Amino acid sequence: MTRKDTERMAQTLQLTATPRTTTGKGAARSLRRTGRIPAVIYRHGRAPESLELDATVVTRLLGGLASGATMIDLTIAGREPVKVLIRDVQRDPVRPSTPLHLDLYEVRADEVVTLEVPVHLVGIPDGVRNFGGVLDHPMHKLEIEVLPAHLPSHIDVDVTHLGIGQQVFVRDIVVPNAKVLSDPDQPVCTVVPPRTEPVETPVVEEATAEPELIRKPKADEDEADEEE
Repeated sequence: MTRKDTERMAQTLQLTATPRTTTGKGAARSLRRTGRIPAVIYRHGRAPESLELDATVVTRLLGGLASGATMIDLTIAGREPVKVLIRDVQRDPVRPSTPLHLDLYEVRADEVVTLEVPVHLVGIPDGVRNFGGVLDHPMHKLEIEVLPAHLPSHIDVDVTHLGIGQQVFVRDIVVPNAKVLSDPDQPVCTVVPPRTEPVETPVVEEATAEPELIRKPKADEDEADEEE
C-alpha cells in the first residue's frame, strides 16, 4: 500500500499578557467582568506565574485552532517574548466558545515537546468513489514528540488509493522530524463496504376459508317429499 503524508508547520501567533496579582474565584469573576480572563504560565525550574489576557483577543485566537498544536509568542509586560503552547482551556459550560481560563506552557527551542496533532484525510478513496464504500475515520489525532521548530499544525494523510476493506494504520504515517508515539497498530481510517438496509420480507396473511354449507336445491327437496 502506498502512502503520502505531508505536514504544515504550526502557526506562530502573537499574544500580550499582564501579570496578575489577585487570585481566587472571586477575583477571576471580577476580572472577567472587565473583559479580561485569567491565565497561568508554567515554566521549567520556575514557579508558575499568574497572568491576565484580553478576552476578545483570546476568543479570536482560539477560534478554529487546535490548542495543543498552536505555538504562541507571548509578551508579558514588555519583556522579551517567549514561546508557549496552550495546554488547557477552561470554557463556559453554557457558551463553549467563551474561554474562562488558560494554562500556558513555555517551551525552549531545544526542548522536545509531546502533544497531539489533528489528522486530516485528503482525497476520496477509490472504494468510496467507484464502489459505494464508506470512509470510517475513528482516530482524529496522533500523539507525537517533536522540537518546536518542526511542530505541524496538522498531519495530512492521502486516502485516494484505499479500496474496500483497506486501512491506514498509525504505522503507515510518517511525520517528518517527529516521532509518532501513538499505538502503531491502531487504525486511523478504513473504507468499509456499502451499508445496505435489511430487506424485510412482507408477511402474507392467508385468508381463512369459511366452511361451505351444502344444501340440496329446493326443487330436489320437493321431489324427494313426493316420492315418500
